[in-house]
Amino acid sequence: MEVRAEQAQQIISDAKYHEWTLTDGRLWTQFHRSDDGFVLRFPDFADYKLDAAANTVRCFPVPGVSSQTIWHLYHNQVLPLALSHQGNMVFHASAVEVGQGAIAFLGVSGKGKSTLAASFASNGFPFLTDDGLLVKHSGATSWLAMPSQPSIRLWADSQHALVRADAPAAPPLEFTAKGRFLSNEALVHSDQPRALKCIYFLGDGSATNPTFERLSPSDALIELVKHSFLLDIDERQMLATHFDELSALVAEVPCVRLDYTRSFNTLDQVRAYVLADLKNRDTE
Repeated sequence: MEVRAEQAQQIISDAKYHEWTLTDGRLWTQFHRSDDGFVLRFPDFADYKLDAAANTVRCFPVPGVSSQTIWHLYHNQVLPLALSHQGNMVFHASAVEVGQGAIAFLGVSGKGKSTLAASFASNGFPFLTDDGLLVKHSGATSWLAMPSQPSIRLWADSQHALVRADAPAAPPLEFTAKGRFLSNEALVHSDQPRALKCIYFLGDGSATNPTFERLSPSDALIELVKHSFLLDIDERQMLATHFDELSALVAEVPCVRLDYTRSFNTLDQVRAYVLADLKNRDTE
C-alpha cells in the first residue's frame, strides 16, 4: 500500500454506490467508483484508492490520523475487500485452530466473535484471525482457513475477563475504544493454514444452554453472503462466481447455528460444547 500526504475528501467525483454503517447507525465506509477503479472512504480518517483489479492501493489520510489507524484500516477493511475482488472468499469472521483443523465463528458486529476466539486462544487453541477470514480451496474437498494478523480487538469487559494484565497491547486507534492485544504465550496465534472443519453462525444469545442447529446448504449460503467482503456488489459475473464458490463450500463444510447466553461465566461451557459438537460431526 502506498500512503500519500494529500488530504482525503478530495479525490471522489461520483456518488457512492454502497455504504457500511455501524450497529449504532453511524456511517463507517462509503464505496465510490473512480475513473480507473474504486475509492473507499472512511469519513474523518482516510480515503483508499484501488485500481480496477484491486492490485494496488493508495491511501490519502486525513491530516493528524495516526499511522496505526491507517494501517489497521488497510489490513482489516481494505485488504479483505481487495482480496475478494481478486476472486478470493473473505468473511467477517474469527477462526481458531482445533486439533489439526480450524473452526470459524461468523456473526454481525457485537455478537462475540472476537470474545469467543480470545476465549479459545487463552485456553490452548490458537487463533488464526480476529475478524477477516480468508478461505481457500485446496484439493478436491478441502478448504483452508488462512491466518492473518496476530492480534485481537476486545472491549474492556472482554479484556478484563480473558487477557492477562501484562498482555502486550498495540497503540490505540482513533475510531474505537476497543483495545488491540498482540499474541503471546497466553494468547496464542497460529500462523499456518488449517483445514476448515466447521462454520458456526452466532445466534442472538437467547439460548439458556449452548444450542446447535445444522443449516441447510441454501440457508448457509444466505448467511455466508451476509458476512462476505464484497467490493463491487454490482458486478454480476463476479457475484455469480462467488455464489458458485460459496455453494461448493457449504456442500463440503458443515454450517451450524450456535447460540448461547452471552456471559463470561458460560464461556468454559461453550468451548466444551463446541468441541463436543465438532467431535460428533467428525464421526458422522
